[in-house]
Amino acid sequence: MSKGPGLFVDIGKKAKDLLTKDYTSDQKFTVSTYTGAGVALTSTALKKGGLSTGDIAALYKFKNTQFDVKVDTDSNISTTFTFTEILPSTKTIASFKVPDYNSSKLEVQYFHHHATFTTTFGLNQTPGVDVTATIGTPAIAFGAEAGYNTTSGKFTKYTAGISVTKPDSCASIILGDKGDSIKASYVHYLDQQKKSAAVGEISRRFSTNDNTFTVGGAYAVDHLTLIKAKLNNHGRLGALLQHEVVPKSLLTISGELDTKALEKSPRFGLAIALKP
Repeated sequence: MSKGPGLFVDIGKKAKDLLTKDYTSDQKFTVSTYTGAGVALTSTALKKGGLSTGDIAALYKFKNTQFDVKVDTDSNISTTFTFTEILPSTKTIASFKVPDYNSSKLEVQYFHHHATFTTTFGLNQTPGVDVTATIGTPAIAFGAEAGYNTTSGKFTKYTAGISVTKPDSCASIILGDKGDSIKASYVHYLDQQKKSAAVGEISRRFSTNDNTFTVGGAYAVDHLTLIKAKLNNHGRLGALLQHEVVPKSLLTISGELDTKALEKSPRFGLAIALKP
């Protein structure tokens, strides 16, 4: 694939990952293994409140094809096929879910040095079409997204965004929810490895005059330990400690606290990911 502006979903992704990725208030245990045939197997157990769920996933890559399948405790089977370079500079992704066939879809991505395009079709009786386009360079990109329901003949969504990326920082602005919300974010990296960073994000919903301002960051204590924290203007405080116990095996402990309602019990989560 070419080095271009990236996909539309990449706009604002760095700030989103810093503020949401790996944070959990549930108990989660994940084990991944690899077979000699090149198949990656992942088993996950999750306890949320009094409900326990689990799933088993398998991933296999062969040349330009990737096959993913996941079976969960609710008897849902999710399958994804990813084909790279069927046509030059393209990626095709087909996903199916049984018994919920209505969630099946087909996505085609096209990459160019100065533009990327994606088209997603719903494979059901009332198909929807999502289209995204991004133009620019790896340093600055402009993008837009639109969703259209072919049955009702109405647009389900339209979003626009811009991102500016420098070696030590990244900024983005996204106008979403059919123009009803706007979100701006800024990430500044504190080291060359981009493991330590500070992030700020502000969002506003015009219909409700609701504003949310969140600050956070990540700090690499050493090459094995990472600390993350975030706080918003509504008093929601989150913290995370992640340590690599053995190579590619991560122990994650995270918690969330409502500082404006300290009489309530804080929620803590534990995530363990073991990978060979």
